[in-house]
Parts: sequence; structure tokens; C-alpha cells
Amino acid sequence: MPEDHDWEAYKVPPTRTPVSERTTSVPNPVDYFQSAFNYVLDTPVTFIRDWIERWQNRNKFYYYHQKFRRVPDLSQCLEGDYLCYYEAEAQWRRDRMVDQEIVEIVRERVAACKQREGPNQLQNCAKEMELLTQVTKAYQDRYGDLGYHGNARTCLMKQKHRMMEERKAAQEN
Repeated sequence: MPEDHDWEAYKVPPTRTPVSERTTSVPNPVDYFQSAFNYVLDTPVTFIRDWIERWQNRNKFYYYHQKFRRVPDLSQCLEGDYLCYYEAEAQWRRDRMVDQEIVEIVRERVAACKQREGPNQLQNCAKEMELLTQVTKAYQDRYGDLGYHGNARTCLMKQKHRMMEERKAAQEN
């Protein structure tokens, strides 16, 4: 590699950047407009917005992490306690929505595993498939045959009838 460089091929940048000279002595009106806009509109609006954000940050409320307390089950409600009936129904609906989401998440995991594994899905996704069958069986046992208009009372009656059938089958054996 040669020691001396071809200075014409690779020119060195100038050591000092020249300052651009103004061609006119008249001030630029855009500078005045920008400073007027800044002091008249932007500064007060920014101050008010910052003040509101500081005030809101003191009183943070994370509504998307709302935690509901567990309420008594419908079987634990006293006769004629309609408020307890309503709370138990709301709790049952929340539990049903959570169980639906659990089934959907497991189903998405199985689909992702099948997509990822391709032809080897029967071997490599066996654990996920087993989990999906368990989750769907548990969901079907609890909420199956209730239909769209199912509620906590019909679910409780279904559970009672299933337990009675299991007890009857155990006595026969």
C-alpha cells in the first residue's frame, strides 16, 4: 500500500467552514412570526398542558387493572337476598369470560405450534394438544349446554345434576 495519497482523488474538507453572508440588511419576517407565535400561543398552551399533566400524574388511576373482589357463590346467598343474587350473577359472567379467554389463548398456542412445527406437529405439539383437550373439557363440563342465555342459576343446577349422576354411578359400582 503506498504511503503517499492522491490528494486530487480524495480531497480533504476545508478546515474552516465559511460563514454565509447576508445579502440584505432587512430582518427576516419569518423570525418575527416564529417568535410571536412562540410567545403568544405555544408557551401558554405548553404551560397549561404541563400543569394538567402534573396534576393528573398525582392522581393516577389505573382503571384497566381493575380487580373485583370475589363475592359469595349463588349457593351461599340467603333466600330473598337479591343483591347477593346480582353480585353472584356478575361474578359468574366474569368467570365465564375469563374461562373463554383461557380456552382461546390455549387454542391460539396450539395453532401457533402447528404452524411452527409443520409436518411434525403430532409429536412436537402433543403437550399443547393435551392441554387444549383438558381446558375445553373443563369448559364444556361447566358451561356446555347452557346456551347464550345461560346464567349462574342454570349453571349451578347443571353442576348439581352432574354431581348427583356421579354419586349415583359411584353407588352402582
